[in-house]
Amino acid sequence: MNTLLLIAACLSTAFLSAQENWEILFNGKDLKNFEQLNGNAKYEIKNQELIGTSRLNTPNSFMATKKKYGDFILEFDVFVENGLNSGVQFRSLSSPDYMDGRVHGYQCEIETSNRKWAGGVYDEARNGWLYPLSRNPKGQNAFVRGQWNHYRIEAIGANIRTWINDVQCANLVDDTTAEGFIAFQVHGIHDESLEGKKVRWKNIKILTTNLENARKEVDPEVPEISYLKNQLTESEMRTGWRLLWDGKTTNGWRGAKADTFPQKGWEMNDGILTVLSSGGAESRNGGDIVTLNAFSDFELSVDFKMTEGANSGIKYFVDSELNKGEGSAIGLEFQILDDKKHPDAKKGKNGNRTVGSLYDLIRAENNGSSRGKNFKGVNKWNNARIVVRNGHVEHWLNHVKVVEFDRFSQIFKALVEKSKYEKWKNFGRLPQGLILLQDHGDKVSFKSIKVREF
Repeated sequence: MNTLLLIAACLSTAFLSAQENWEILFNGKDLKNFEQLNGNAKYEIKNQELIGTSRLNTPNSFMATKKKYGDFILEFDVFVENGLNSGVQFRSLSSPDYMDGRVHGYQCEIETSNRKWAGGVYDEARNGWLYPLSRNPKGQNAFVRGQWNHYRIEAIGANIRTWINDVQCANLVDDTTAEGFIAFQVHGIHDESLEGKKVRWKNIKILTTNLENARKEVDPEVPEISYLKNQLTESEMRTGWRLLWDGKTTNGWRGAKADTFPQKGWEMNDGILTVLSSGGAESRNGGDIVTLNAFSDFELSVDFKMTEGANSGIKYFVDSELNKGEGSAIGLEFQILDDKKHPDAKKGKNGNRTVGSLYDLIRAENNGSSRGKNFKGVNKWNNARIVVRNGHVEHWLNHVKVVEFDRFSQIFKALVEKSKYEKWKNFGRLPQGLILLQDHGDKVSFKSIKVREF
C-alpha cells in the first residue's frame, strides 16, 4: 500500500511540475507582449479572449509575439465563424528585406471550408502547403464547425506535428526555419459577406522545457511528409524507404540508351541533380537517365523544380530496349510542364499533357481536395508522388491526388489505343520496369528522390 501511495505521489508531483512549466502566452488582459503586423484587421480582448475581426480589403493581419520561440509545444482553443479563414503562425519572421516585411513561415491552418484542411501546415508567403490534409483523411474530420476546437502544435527540431481535439492532423518534417514568433492571423478578405466575422482564441499556453517527455504519441495512421534534402528520416528507414539518388554520385543510374551515365547534359551540384537546357530538343543532349533496377509495386517521391517554359517528365515501367532511335524512352509518364508557357499544355486531348497528368492519357485534376492542382509554380520546388500497387496507380502533385487509374483495366487499354503509345505492345502493363528522369531539352532540377517497394 505504501508503494502505491509513493507511486501516486510521484505521478502527482510530475503532473504538477508539468503544469507549472507551461507559460501563459496570452494573459487575457492586454497585448503588451504582442505587436500587430501587416494588415489592419481589428483585434480586441473580451472575456479573456483574443478576438480578431475581419476587415474588407486589407492584407492578412497578424497579432505576433515580440518574443521568438524555437522548440515548443503550443496549445490553444479557437472558435471561428463559418466562412472565415484563419491560422496560427509559428517559427515565423518579418523583416524589411523579405517582401517588405511580409510575415512568412509555418502556419497551422484554421478553416471552415468543405476542403477540411484545418490542422494542416501551410508555409505562409514562402513554400505554400507543406502538409495538406489530403494525405490524412482521418484528420480532416477533427475540426468541428460552430464550436470551440482545441489545437496542439509540437515543433521540436525538424518534427512539426499538430492535433485538433486530440486527433492528429499533421506529421511534418521540415528544417527551413528553426525559430521565430507566434502569431494569430485574421485572413484578408475581399467578399463583403465576410466582413465583420470573428475568430476567437483563449487558453493560449506554451511549453518550452522538458519537451521530449511531454510529446504526444504519433498516430501510426497519419503519414509522415518529409522535406529533408536527400535524407531519410528514422520513420522512413523503418518503413522501407531508400534513396534512389544519393545526392552526390551517379550510383544507381545510367543513360537510358547507354551502359553508363551521360558524360554531358546533366550536372550534380549541392545535392541537386539538373538536366541542362539544350533548346528544347528531346533527348539530344545528355539524354534520359534510368535506374539500374526495375520496379513493380512501389511508392516514389521526387522533388522537382522547372524553369520557365520547361518540359520534362518522370517515367515508370520503362523498357529501355523499346526505343533505340531518336526521342525519349517509352513508359508511363508523370508530366512535368510549365502549363502557362509551354505549347504542349494545349496539345493532346482535354489537357492530358499538363503538369501532373499521365502524359497523353489522363488529365491531372484536383479530385475535390484543393482549389486547383496545388502546383507551386515554376522556379519553385514541387513534389511528385507516384504510387503503384496491384495495378492501381496514383499521381500526387504536392500531396494532392490528381490522377488515378488501373493499368490493367479495359478503360486504360482503350486510352492507350487512342494515344501516341498504341504502337507499343503491352504499353504500361509490363510486370516491372525502370524509373526514368527525362531530358526534354529544358533545364529541370531534381532532389530527394526516394522509393519504397511493396
